[in-house]
Amino acid sequence: MIKRKLFVVILSAVACFSCTKNGNMIVLLPDADGTAGQIEVSNKGGSQSLRQPGQATAVQSVEVAPSAPFHLTDTQVRRFFAESIDALPLAPIHFTLYFIQGSTQLTGKSAQLFDEILPATVARKSTDVSIVGHTDRVGPREANFALAFDRARMVKDLLVARGVAPDSLEVASHGEDNPLVKTPDETAEPRNRRVEVIVR
Repeated sequence: MIKRKLFVVILSAVACFSCTKNGNMIVLLPDADGTAGQIEVSNKGGSQSLRQPGQATAVQSVEVAPSAPFHLTDTQVRRFFAESIDALPLAPIHFTLYFIQGSTQLTGKSAQLFDEILPATVARKSTDVSIVGHTDRVGPREANFALAFDRARMVKDLLVARGVAPDSLEVASHGEDNPLVKTPDETAEPRNRRVEVIVR
């Protein structure tokens, strides 16, 4: 499976590399955790795979196969692609809030973590925040769906009360589906009783 890919294309001449005078260069950038997926660069002349962070290939024309992969240092990546990198959106910030069983009450630690969400939203000037509620598998499926939605809506109400624009918040419920920890039915699992907040 190909992981999410992050790459930058530059459309100007690169004098530093003899492999490209008037072509394009494509470089694979790492994700925030330092890992990278892979990309396939193809044209009429052939193709090349980039699988490691910092790997690049040059393409002179649609008729000529992409060059053999070569490695760019962080300094070179920044020098060639600074403008494109600066234009990339910031990676989403994820928060996970946990709840007391069968309720919409945050655990003590999660109540403290909640105070970090608003500054992250303000610092990014975010207009896209997802709030998704979850439960464990204790109780009927329909009731868990409703409880997860109530948890997500409670988090939304708290954010709105602190000044976040309501139209920037999207609320959803997954109920007992998509657990962090898979369990048999009627199993109490604190890590599944949660709301995930994604600030983009």
